[in-house]
Order: sequence, then structure tokens, then C-alpha cells
Amino acid sequence: MGSRKGIFLDIDGTLTLPGKNDPPISAQRAVQRARERGHQIFLCTGRSYSMTKPLLSYGFDGAVMSAGGIVIAGGRRIFDCPIQPDQLKLMLELLENNSIYRILEGSEETFCDQTLKITLPGEGSNSEMERWIQAMSEALGVLPMEQYNGDPIYKIVVFYQKEEQLEEPRRLLEKDFEFCLQAVKQGSAWLNGELIDRRFSKGSAIRLICKELGIPLEDTIGVGDSMNDLAMIEVVGTSVCMGDGSEGMREKCDLICPEVQEDGLEKAFQELGLI
Repeated sequence: MGSRKGIFLDIDGTLTLPGKNDPPISAQRAVQRARERGHQIFLCTGRSYSMTKPLLSYGFDGAVMSAGGIVIAGGRRIFDCPIQPDQLKLMLELLENNSIYRILEGSEETFCDQTLKITLPGEGSNSEMERWIQAMSEALGVLPMEQYNGDPIYKIVVFYQKEEQLEEPRRLLEKDFEFCLQAVKQGSAWLNGELIDRRFSKGSAIRLICKELGIPLEDTIGVGDSMNDLAMIEVVGTSVCMGDGSEGMREKCDLICPEVQEDGLEKAFQELGLI
């Protein structure tokens, strides 16, 4: 891979361990060396802006946040698309009526149904579930739902126990929102996923950045681990999945690399000739 690339990195389970803000030294080294060789590197995450900010100091050329709801490139915010207020009101009512726990991701603050903190176990979890367990257990900027004041919301995370709970929300919302549901281990007491506005995705955000900065799509690389990375890997020229990623991701990606704690990102960069 001799040409300069645009590289898009998921955070939880890819750049860092789930819920952490400190990439392994090997990942930091890989990012620095790749940028020194002229490659442009972007975070591409489901995290909100506030939960992504701690990672920006490690040196990136931009970021896709809230699964594409907020996009930063060229030193400025080039896309900002919160959920429309009337749709948000309907979503919150439908989820509550079906006993589905809700996490609202704003730009600066995150709001959560408080009983979820008490009842959510870690068994059978995936990287997204582990991130939220970490965030809530350490009170990382997660506020009680009662404090939600009407600020713009970009994405809703859901936790539920039975597929049937989603039947009514899907029937009334799926036309406008993608139900991106995560894979869990057999026997898990909890299921989880995200409701993502169909006006954007990680894939559409990557296209926007590439158009803004003049990066050919065939010269892009995406690295992720979970089902909410599918929109990213379907757009990029070369796709990479972490070794402990979901089965659906591993089946679709061009390359499988070791896990985060096994210096997976650096090894992937080496194999791709980026460093």
C-alpha cells in the first residue's frame, strides 16, 4: 500500500479496551508513525462528542462521532444532525412503554434510565455493552434521565431482555431509524443496540470526509470490532476486524488482526504497510 491512506478507527474494542480512554502504547505508536508517513487518521465511533474528546489529544485528523451524527474534519465541524424533537419524543415514549432502558447521547452530556445502573450485569457482554458498564460504574458523565433538559440528542442506546420488546418500536420507527443490534453470547441476560437516524451513518460520514479532504474511497481503511461498524467497513477500500470482534464483522472484513491487548492495531498497520 504505497499511496497515502485515510484510516478510520473505531474506539472501544479497537483503539482502546472498552470504556477506556488510554490506547495501548503500541496503538499510540502506530497512529503517530502512520501520520508521520502522510496517512490521515480519523476516529470513527458511536461515542458522543464529550466521550470522544479525551482521545483527540493523541493526534487525529478528525472524527466521526455519534455513529455519524457529528463529523469533524479539516479543523471544523462539517456535519451536525441531531434527532428531530418530535421524533425523539415518540421514541422515548415507545421505549419506555415497552420497558426498554434508554441512554440518550447528546453532544456534551449523556442521560440514562437510572435503574439500569443497578440491574445491568457484565455476563455475555460485547464491547459496546462493556463500554456502558464501565461508563456507568465510574459515573463518566452519565446523568439521570430526570435531568434531561431538551438538549439535542444524536443517538439512543437501548438495553432490553427479549426481542419482543422491540416489536412496537420497530414497527413505528424503523422507517426513519436503523436498529443496530449487537451480538451477545448465548445465554446473556441482556441484549443491546443503538437507534441511529437514517439521515446519516458511519459510512455516510466517511464519504463526507473523503469528499471534503479529497481522499479517494479506494484509499481508505476501516478498523472495527462490532456490528455498529458495518456501515464503516461497507464503504472503505480495505476493512479490518479485531480478533475478538463479532462473528458478523469477521466474516465481512478483508483482514483479521489480534485483539487490542495483543497490539492488534499496530500489527494491522504493519501488515497493511502503513508503518
